[in-house]
Amino acid sequence: MFIFGHVGITLGVFYLLSRLFSKNNFWVKVPWIAFGALLPDFIDKPLGRIILAETIGSGRIFAHTLLFGLLLGLAGYYLYSQGKPELLIIAGASFCHIFEDQIWNSPEVFFWPLLGWGFPKDTISASFIEYLMIILSRSYNPGFTEVFISEIVGLIIIVLLTGKYISEKKKDNLQCKKEKKLNI
Repeated sequence: MFIFGHVGITLGVFYLLSRLFSKNNFWVKVPWIAFGALLPDFIDKPLGRIILAETIGSGRIFAHTLLFGLLLGLAGYYLYSQGKPELLIIAGASFCHIFEDQIWNSPEVFFWPLLGWGFPKDTISASFIEYLMIILSRSYNPGFTEVFISEIVGLIIIVLLTGKYISEKKKDNLQCKKEKKLNI
């Protein structure tokens, strides 16, 4: 899964949860949700595919583990109890990323370090640029692959939420104009 899939699907999950359980403004959280949805890749791709490419050679390492998610969640919960919810939002979005990547299919990664200290090497051994080109060509092939479908679904969710945001802002602006006219 890539950017649209991770960000869009995670935003959709958080939007639905906020509609069901929260009175807070969803739109304020969007940057934190988007950042958290990509955080495991922000950490692991450069670390595993560039810095440690010779030894690890995988883009799913430390930040794709249950341990990382739990530690981030605990730190986030502590800050949440202090009135700062941002890290907890990031942790929740990061957990969504792990589930969207179906990391449970790689138990050595998901349960690291319980099943050993190593990480499985990626099936593609190439430089980062070559790796990126291979992944992009495979993923955005119009054949209905799982990644292609998740990118389309994520993009649709982003477009729908953007439309909803714009319509709410227009509605708020009209309401403000009406109130100003009444006050004059």
